[in-house]
Amino acid sequence: MKNALTPTSTISPTRRQWLAQAMACTLAGPALAAYAAAPTPVEVWKDPHCGCCQDWVDHMQAHGFAVTIHATGNNAVRARLGLPQKLGSCHTALVGGYVVEGHVPASDVRALLKQKPQALGLAVPGMPVGSPGMDGAVYGNRRDPYDVLLVARDGSTRVFKSYPGHQKEST
Repeated sequence: MKNALTPTSTISPTRRQWLAQAMACTLAGPALAAYAAAPTPVEVWKDPHCGCCQDWVDHMQAHGFAVTIHATGNNAVRARLGLPQKLGSCHTALVGGYVVEGHVPASDVRALLKQKPQALGLAVPGMPVGSPGMDGAVYGNRRDPYDVLLVARDGSTRVFKSYPGHQKEST
């Protein structure tokens, strides 16, 4: 009679398979982590002298995007990409096949890329104070309300996310 604690031939292959899988996961883990941490590429067209555009680029880079800048202005590329002029802002970006116009927060760009809607992209028309690149002490820490719009391929829009804003408290 065999001892219950003595391994049998039916246990060994299962243990070996488990060890092989564990080893494969251990070896693949760093490679998968490096792949997951790879920055998302973004192309940006902006005026070479616009400070708020550069601040938005800095915001995107701080949130894991690898930005390539074309300091040639953005009117021609905005038209070429099919974004209506009425939705325009001071810079235009292309990321993952989507147009990103203006001071769109990085978190909304990430949400767009995750959701993958059938759309042209996102836009924050104008230059609302308090949006990324239009924020901070230079603006008195003011945050005006604004909407990030999801732009359909036909140019129609709907609100993707709203930011209520707040006024700086008086002292």
